[in-house]
Amino acid sequence: MSLHDDAVRVLETYDGQEELRGIYLAHLVARPDGMWKSCEAGHVTASALVIDPERGRVLLTLHKKLGMWLQMGGHCEPGDASLAAAALREATEESGIPGLTLLPGGPVQLDRHAIPTPCHWHLDVQYAALAPVGAVEAISEESLDLRWFAYDEVAAVADGSVVRLLERTRAALSGRVPG
Repeated sequence: MSLHDDAVRVLETYDGQEELRGIYLAHLVARPDGMWKSCEAGHVTASALVIDPERGRVLLTLHKKLGMWLQMGGHCEPGDASLAAAALREATEESGIPGLTLLPGGPVQLDRHAIPTPCHWHLDVQYAALAPVGAVEAISEESLDLRWFAYDEVAAVADGSVVRLLERTRAALSGRVPG
């Protein structure tokens, strides 16, 4: 199965955000290259919020280009077997933490955001990655900084999309269906 096919399958089975899910699926139907950075109309990306539920905290990266505290994530690569694999690869590379595992159940949230030209949109498929006990982060070349934030600190440092991702991740962890 190609990465494009996997993305379609993931989005077809994703429960929630129906309008946005439809935009993602329509994009992939219209754009066979819609998974790749070279697709200037926009492209699917994969990210993961690294979370330590035992200590009530999340790891955010101070993005080098954007200067914002964000979850780990980025562009899909030809070697990625699936969206989940891309999200886990990005989270591992950017956090420096080996042994991350994705929260079962698939993506936690979709987030479509404008990006600078020549491209127009990131169609981000967002997962949650559980940090192993004793996880120690290491800054990658893509980050200015990495920092653990308590759940209640996130709204003061990150934008609304990260806050919503944390809320949906915590709901998924507790077994509630995110709204």
